Amino acid sequence: MNISEIISDALVYPFNNIKALVIYIILGIIAGIVAGGTVVAMAAGIAANNTLAAAGSGIIGLIIALIISFVISGYGLDVIKYGINRDAGSPGLDFMRQFVNGVKLLVVNIVYFIVPIIIGAILAVIFQHWLSGIITAILFIIFALAAIMGQCRLAKTEDLGNALAIGEAIGDISRVGILKLIVFIIVVFIIAFIITFIVMAITNWNATVGGILMGILSVYLTFFVARATGLLYSNV
Repeated sequence: MNISEIISDALVYPFNNIKALVIYIILGIIAGIVAGGTVVAMAAGIAANNTLAAAGSGIIGLIIALIISFVISGYGLDVIKYGINRDAGSPGLDFMRQFVNGVKLLVVNIVYFIVPIIIGAILAVIFQHWLSGIITAILFIIFALAAIMGQCRLAKTEDLGNALAIGEAIGDISRVGILKLIVFIIVVFIIAFIITFIVMAITNWNATVGGILMGILSVYLTFFVARATGLLYSNV
């Protein structure tokens, strides 16, 4: 698929899968309620000079929020997988599997971004020169692109080892086409910026309406980016 076909499909995908949007919004609302409730409980514990209660509320709230966050991440991976398979449908909820995949995604992101940090630190010690900064910047760009491929590999196979095959992920960049990948990122960023700008303008006009639209927008953009990413990788 070319970029225009990918973007066109991804823009309408969320509207064609309202059920998935509602599920994602509900998960986000639950996460928000848990986070808000945790803050209130911690504040109450601190006000009552009950450090144990405050700490306990914070830990429990953090655990619940992390669980929901991992489920949401895993659900996003399923949206990418549907895109890879060019399936017009939407994924259902599978809490345990999506939670596990969400944890795997965190590991993938950590690995892909910690590698250039380590290499950059070593280069800075060895060279102590501006050249090390340029090399580190290039490495970050390469690994950021590879991380996208790693996420797609995880979405496609649900295999952490396959997702962490950094050499193969970098090879996927060339298979997708580095120019196509860069153009894709730029186009997606521009579209996201324009939509966000419009919603922000509405927010300045009416805070309540703008706040609701901003919440819906965040979910819409998540689906849009995930769908577009999956379709981009579908040619690999």
